[in-house]
Amino acid sequence: MDPTSLIITLRMDPGAAERFTRLRQAHFPAHRNWLAAHVTFFHALPLAALDDVLRDVADVAGRTDAFRMDVDRVLFLGQGVAYGITSARAKSLRGELAARWEALLGRQDRAWHGRLHVTVQNKVEPAVARELHARLQRELEMHDIGATGLQVWEYVGGPWRHVATFPFPDAAVDPRVGDA
Repeated sequence: MDPTSLIITLRMDPGAAERFTRLRQAHFPAHRNWLAAHVTFFHALPLAALDDVLRDVADVAGRTDAFRMDVDRVLFLGQGVAYGITSARAKSLRGELAARWEALLGRQDRAWHGRLHVTVQNKVEPAVARELHARLQRELEMHDIGATGLQVWEYVGGPWRHVATFPFPDAAVDPRVGDA
């Protein structure tokens, strides 16, 4: 299948990515779980802008230090569950890219309200989602995770195809952030 759009994600430190991906594997319907856990910055940029997107992401990532983000809540999504993430630095980074790409942004990316999250369950019956939400809320221990770079993906009708990863320059320096 040919790609239809570009997706930009904020790369998590390896330990956090592994933990969230395990939760996703346990709670996401297997026939719909094509992806590892991720923090989406932009959902649908035009393919025609690939060269500009790659240039801008490389520029921004190349001058961004790795940073910490707080995992501080569990979100009920109606048919799924996500962990909420709070980070002024992540919001600022996304805002910088959104300003560069204002003419490229579709409705969903324009309507973004600053709610970063990692989805661990989706496309299930609301009762199933409510049960997992209640359990994860009881078990929640607020903690922080590392942001280590930006990634560009092509959307191919469900699965994503990796295009490029742009690590933050110091991501491998801080052992709490993990390898770039």
